[in-house]
Amino acid sequence: MPRRFVVVIGNIGSGKTSLTRLMSARLGWDPFYESVDDNPYLADFYANMETWSFHLQIYFLGHRARTHRYLCTAHGNSSVLDRSIYEDAEIFARALHSLGKLSERDLHAYRSVYDEVISHLPAPSLMVYLRATVPTLMQRIQKRARGIETGITAEYLLLLNSFYEQWLERLEMCPVLTIPSDELDFVAHEQHLAVIADRVLDRLKGREEIQFA
Repeated sequence: MPRRFVVVIGNIGSGKTSLTRLMSARLGWDPFYESVDDNPYLADFYANMETWSFHLQIYFLGHRARTHRYLCTAHGNSSVLDRSIYEDAEIFARALHSLGKLSERDLHAYRSVYDEVISHLPAPSLMVYLRATVPTLMQRIQKRARGIETGITAEYLLLLNSFYEQWLERLEMCPVLTIPSDELDFVAHEQHLAVIADRVLDRLKGREEIQFA
């Protein structure tokens, strides 16, 4: 199989990082993860979202564009990326605007830069969407107990889920494999991971999506 670039997408707590790590190991591909520790705006953003949301989105845009381009054009092995550049605009910037944390002016400025950036990026080989209900997301977020996630509410996760569904309904740039993350525990059960990896390979080979049992 030729070199592939697969992106794992999904809501907070859906299992993106775990699937990126496990699926990469199973397929012999290289994992790449969302940058958090070296983000110079994240702490300020959580302290004052209205002031720092635009700065954070611009930082993510530049960082993700560099990573995306490298994995598509220069990296020598197939790779799996935790979180896409597209989610920043289609999900999180939209949510910030909806909640009054990002002004109309800043959203428009951000989207104009975003649209120009992604127009020059190759599409991924495949997006793997981890679909999970809000109770499952809340349970996983509470279990991992990250300090920066203590303020996440069920209402916010529901809003994000709705934006994911709306975005994916009109997505045409590449194939999408939807995984029912409520039902498949790929961390605890090796056979669940095997099923997902097989489905990923099937989609990359152009086969039609098979429903998960």
